[in-house]
Amino acid sequence: MLGKIIDKYKTIPVQVRASLWFLICTFLQKGISLITTPIFTRILTTSEYGKYSVFNSWLSIITVFVSLNLYSGVYTQGMVKFEGERKQYASSLQGLCLTLVVAWTIIYLIFHDWLNNLFELTTVQMLAMLLMIWTTACFNFWSVEQRIDFKYSKLVLITLLVSIAKPVLGVFLVLNSTDKVTARILGLLLVEVVAYTGLFAVQMYRGRKFCVRKFWKYALLFNLPLLPHYLSTSVLSSADRIMIGYMVGEDAAGIYNLAYSVSLIMTMFNTALIQTVEPWLYKKIKAGEIAGISKIAYPTFIIIAGVNVILIAFAPEIIAIFAPIEYMDAIWVIPPIAMSVFFMFAYTFFAVFEFYFEKTHYITFATVAGAVLNIVLNYHAIRIWGYYAAGYTTLLCYVIYAILHYYFMKKICKEYLNGAEAYNDKILLIITVVFMAIAFAFLITYRDVVVRYLLILVFTTILIVKRKIIVLAIKNLISIKKRTDF
Repeated sequence: MLGKIIDKYKTIPVQVRASLWFLICTFLQKGISLITTPIFTRILTTSEYGKYSVFNSWLSIITVFVSLNLYSGVYTQGMVKFEGERKQYASSLQGLCLTLVVAWTIIYLIFHDWLNNLFELTTVQMLAMLLMIWTTACFNFWSVEQRIDFKYSKLVLITLLVSIAKPVLGVFLVLNSTDKVTARILGLLLVEVVAYTGLFAVQMYRGRKFCVRKFWKYALLFNLPLLPHYLSTSVLSSADRIMIGYMVGEDAAGIYNLAYSVSLIMTMFNTALIQTVEPWLYKKIKAGEIAGISKIAYPTFIIIAGVNVILIAFAPEIIAIFAPIEYMDAIWVIPPIAMSVFFMFAYTFFAVFEFYFEKTHYITFATVAGAVLNIVLNYHAIRIWGYYAAGYTTLLCYVIYAILHYYFMKKICKEYLNGAEAYNDKILLIITVVFMAIAFAFLITYRDVVVRYLLILVFTTILIVKRKIIVLAIKNLISIKKRTDF
């Protein structure tokens, strides 16, 4: 039996095998981090957990300024554009990133007192952050190269070892330290330094070029105009926790961060489906077969809505598992954040048109608008209603974010695709309204366990009755994976 499975596995195209293992890497990174969350919520106070979450929020924002996200689209595109000089391109961008990190570190050391007060972090935490930005970039440069070449064995091994080592060392340091927040941060940093600096050395040795002027110029000219988009994306996902920490306190930031982290469990499903569907979407757009997209999009939206409803339905039990009673108020934040996850996924189906036709100004406008609106709404809503309001401002911003991308998609279809309609407005609206109605229905029942479980029973019955449709949708997605040329 095992032999047959192995033989069948060997017949799978390397592109599909690699895609599967890359997906497993994502699950390992997020899954192990998620599994260890109950440990850290019990050995850190809500205030300490809040400080740690604020550190991570600043990390995601400052990373954009320091690294310019050089390991994102420009790196992948350059690896294809300069295919004959890939090794030199890789080492050169590693060199550029290191240069930026060193430059920003010098700037920090000059203004460290002012910056420490601004971010409410210590010098050790700030220096650790800058070093983490570099080590993470080293890994990302290397991992993109592995993905392009469909080399997954080393990537999976390193991901697994790092994903295990981080929480193990983190727990040890936290339990044996008085400054538990810094100990948690250093636990992550030490593992990354050990695991990732070697990857930097490998790419530098292969390319042997620290600076190639044309590569640095290409990367900077490509990425600098995208900075507002990258920054706004980070702000949209991080500003709420920073603002809660400033306006309410670290305790509230810790509780909110737990709800946010638990809600984002479902982004793993987002990643899995997007990696499956996105190449197929590009093929459909290229072939002008726009009408066929909705046949896969609608069932996919329903699947994502369904898994998020499950999370919302069992939010009280999930929080009880993940943290002690001090965090129980997090249940009230999970529904709006989980609903936001649905819109995070949905917008990809619209934004793919903007990427395909290289309408980056549309993407930037939508992201900046969402980020600015998020900050403004958070500032007023948190002051009036407390930190719970941040979940609902996040939801509203992602709804508007998705609507803007949908509007731009329709505009592109009119300009480049003879007015073809990729989706039916009414069907999308029905899926969205039903999903949100069910989600809010579960939210209302959080104080009544009996009513909530009756709703769960009804929801489960519907799933059983409609199981054939669900199975067919999954089969269609699998068939897409097999047909897609990567």
